[in-house]
Amino acid sequence: MNAPSSKSMSSLPQTDHPYKVMAVYKFAALPDVEALKGPLAEFCCGRAIKGTLILAPEGINGTVAGAPEAIDALADYLFVSGPFGARLAGAEVKYSFAETAPFLRMKVRVKPEIVTLRAPQVDPNRQVGTYVEPEDWNALIERNDVVLVDTRNDYEVGLGTFQRALDPHTSSFVEFKDYVEKHLDPNKDRKVAMFCTGGIRCEKASSYLLSQGFEEVFHLKGGILKYLEVVPEEQSRFAGECFVFDERVSVGHGLELGNATLCRACRHPLTEADRSHADFQEGISCPYCAGDVAKHQSAAERQRQMDLARQRGLSHMGDAALTDAERRRQQKKAQAERSRRANKG
Repeated sequence: MNAPSSKSMSSLPQTDHPYKVMAVYKFAALPDVEALKGPLAEFCCGRAIKGTLILAPEGINGTVAGAPEAIDALADYLFVSGPFGARLAGAEVKYSFAETAPFLRMKVRVKPEIVTLRAPQVDPNRQVGTYVEPEDWNALIERNDVVLVDTRNDYEVGLGTFQRALDPHTSSFVEFKDYVEKHLDPNKDRKVAMFCTGGIRCEKASSYLLSQGFEEVFHLKGGILKYLEVVPEEQSRFAGECFVFDERVSVGHGLELGNATLCRACRHPLTEADRSHADFQEGISCPYCAGDVAKHQSAAERQRQMDLARQRGLSHMGDAALTDAERRRQQKKAQAERSRRANKG
């Protein structure tokens, strides 16, 4: 058995970057998670891999980054040679690349669920909806008899989503059950298609819908990230950027670094328009936390410490990575402007 790899990874434009990023999840029976935690953490830390991996009796979920050879070794450990045996065979794995380290530290956590829904009747190991390959997704979601639902949280949807997708306006995944109860009806909504960032949330959501009597439930295999990786931009039905849970903040087509940044006070992702708002103050406040004085005071002190560190030529924890990411965004913006002027002339 071989470790899974991304079939189209060689086509990504960032393969010359020094950090390889692996996003992985798999619903699988892991009753021995406590015994697995220590050796997995030791393996990752010994190879300078950073990120977060969540273990639960229902499986594994997480994103990590490191040198390409370290990530390749981890893939072998998880899927071939390590203590997991064959239990993670067929895991959903996506690779991308980054110029700077996306994570600051390594964490292996044991939790009751790898994605929290708090619905005991749901078991993706037993029942899930129909997987739809990214190449077939456009044809499905353009059908008039299909209800398209974004299972992500509101701040993620705000950065980008598929055309005509319904936004549940949830702040956490556990609220998805309430949305289904109030807005979806198995007697009317005969065909429901769902998607999320990497596939894990909509896989669990599809299992939940089936448990509630919905007959035909579909979900995007590999999530938005796989779609952005393999579907050409000119054929894409995804508008905007995809939020990711690391210091890259967002990615676009080809999994290129996006333009979004994070508010350091409330952690809400910010678009260019958000950063032009009167309530935005770099490192201190944004339109989404304008009235939270306590957050602003804490963020202002943090920003002061960062500024002092930069004046002394030092990095403030992971802020060197943030600075590099912002520099690359500005370079990307300048390049786009040069291309626009050249095409116009």
